[in-house]
Amino acid sequence: RCQRWVENCRRADLEDKTPDQLNKHYRLCAKHFETSMICRSSPYRTVLRDNAVPTIFDLTSHLNNPHSRHRKRIKELSEDEIRTLKQQKIEEAFEREQATQELNESNEQNTVLEEGGEEQEEEAVPLTLEERENKDYLKSLFEILILMGKQNIPLDGHNVDELPEGIFTSDNFQALLEYRINAGDEVLRKRFEMTAVNLEYCSKTQQKQMLEICESCVREETLREVRDSHFFSIVTDEVVDIAGEEHLPVLVRFVDESHNLREEFIGFLPYEADPEMLAVKFHTTITEKWGLNMEYCRGQAYIVSSGFASKMKVVATRLLEKYPQAVYTLCSSCALNVWLAKSVPVVGVSIALGTIEEVWCLFNQSPQLLEQLESTISFLFRNNEEKGNELKEICRSHWTGRHDTFEVLVDLIQALVLCLDAVSSDSSIRWNNFIVGRAFVLSSALTDFDFIVTIVILKNVLSFTRAFGKNLQGQTSDVFFAASSLTAVLHSLNEVMENIEVYHEFWFEEATNLATKLDVQIKLPGKFRRAQQESLDSEVTSENYYKEILSVPTVEHIIQELKDIFSEQHLKALKCLSLVPSVMGQLKFNTSEEHHADMYKNDLPNPDTLSAELHCWRIKWKHRGKDIELPATIYEALHLPDIKFFPNVYALLKVLCILPVMKVENEKYEVGRKRLKAYLKNTLREQRSSNLALLNINFDIKHDLDLMVDTYIKLYP
Repeated sequence: RCQRWVENCRRADLEDKTPDQLNKHYRLCAKHFETSMICRSSPYRTVLRDNAVPTIFDLTSHLNNPHSRHRKRIKELSEDEIRTLKQQKIEEAFEREQATQELNESNEQNTVLEEGGEEQEEEAVPLTLEERENKDYLKSLFEILILMGKQNIPLDGHNVDELPEGIFTSDNFQALLEYRINAGDEVLRKRFEMTAVNLEYCSKTQQKQMLEICESCVREETLREVRDSHFFSIVTDEVVDIAGEEHLPVLVRFVDESHNLREEFIGFLPYEADPEMLAVKFHTTITEKWGLNMEYCRGQAYIVSSGFASKMKVVATRLLEKYPQAVYTLCSSCALNVWLAKSVPVVGVSIALGTIEEVWCLFNQSPQLLEQLESTISFLFRNNEEKGNELKEICRSHWTGRHDTFEVLVDLIQALVLCLDAVSSDSSIRWNNFIVGRAFVLSSALTDFDFIVTIVILKNVLSFTRAFGKNLQGQTSDVFFAASSLTAVLHSLNEVMENIEVYHEFWFEEATNLATKLDVQIKLPGKFRRAQQESLDSEVTSENYYKEILSVPTVEHIIQELKDIFSEQHLKALKCLSLVPSVMGQLKFNTSEEHHADMYKNDLPNPDTLSAELHCWRIKWKHRGKDIELPATIYEALHLPDIKFFPNVYALLKVLCILPVMKVENEKYEVGRKRLKAYLKNTLREQRSSNLALLNINFDIKHDLDLMVDTYIKLYP
């Protein structure tokens, strides 16, 4: 297709360029294409159809145009000359557009396209001086907003409450506007030279409108790459507070044109308390507002805080009903055991998880407090230095996200309690009031028997899934073989459920021993005792209470959750990982991917030749040279020089690669999530903005100021 474009343009100087060079370094104006070749589905940009070829060329106009005869002479042009040349180009474009429009008027099928052409025609009309100045003015405003987004500068300045009555102070946006005027921006100076100093230059409404356009244009750059890639997966992170309202961060996974798996942040979605409403809004935003075709969605994963899991599961179920190939999976950035614990529908578990996170945050924020904890660990493990050093190393990491979080916590709890007690009872001025107060509260929470029983039971139940979960975050071969071990994991958990009386007895005994070690009284929760005061049947023992309220529902839930998350389709997809040559080698090249690849049959370019192609793929690696290593990951396989000779294998690997359960091999392509965390950490809740957040997180994405200005003028004439 590139070759046809070059031939039609009559550019002999480009004939020796490769399609890749042409695609990266050369552009062709949309006016050279018939209107039937242009898709008008996007309000933000011109999109060509896949088979578009340029056919409209005026190869004689330069002979009659005196202005174009010396076009190739190199000369420094003044601003007036540049404006004149631009005006001439606009007039020429207008004439060509009129001619094209007349040709298409007789074609009834192009009614909608003609309307789009008329809009272009109107745009091509020479701008008046006032319109040109207005465009330059809007461009200056957009430049300031983009700067504020990239540098994470909030729109508002001082709060009204901070200022005496009658005192006016400009917000950050206006302050930057004034600074730019003082720095010599003539466009802004002309606009505002007669405006009173205590008036807003740009209203909050206009700022909001412009920010929405900035956000849409920046997002569109990423979404364009997603559409080019065809297949993608949707991932959401934990619910966050944006200026007092709960929002879901949404990320998208796709393989770009350089065969790299990327995970990019594309925006926030307002959170709805009603799960059915949330499901509708989620679907509408992705398909209608953001313009993604969910028919190409091949995976969905939701990392959620405790209490939100059941609602997001409804969202996943509703999407699966409409799009069966959008497989519901775990996300590679979240340990299976942590994800399972967060999804347990028991209030005590949610409270315990919140307490654990608060403890980690407190020690993470204060290096002195962490030093104190390490000293306490050294003292407690003075007879086992190896164990002590291991725990100290763990404390310096984000240990609340590990596969063995609850094992670590049971080992650490004595050191944590002793350290927090020492801080809260320290009468010196070493610790500030905030740390002393938090230490007292958290020490009380950790020494509550309800908390101790909860973490011990979670530790024991989740020990059955620990190795399985760790393999899911391992190498490609580990993930493949983990899929085969799920049956054994479920068998073990079912056996626990059948003998829950015996297992719970052992777990409860471990919890009471730990409580005794911490000098914690073994008792029923206060709220339960208060509720039972007027009841005649108050002969409930602590052991039976925790069995019914905690052990039974936790084991039941984890069994069901594993079945839901590792559906038949999900396991089929993971079985296709035998396409990766290193896995193939471990299986002695005796694999049968075609049986599992049925679910992706419609995604293949040549499904009829799949069996033969897979045979060639196996032979290629089975009879490789001795010095050739087998690619160990999908990432390595996608970057093979000859991968395009196996179009079906290439298509399958791309689809498997975007499943949220597969880890992003190259960390530099997973920056979306890291930047999101950094933005949330560095920005006060009341100063957060969903629009500015997108600009800040995607600061390296190119933006087209002219496109933003034109879009703004169209939407708000």
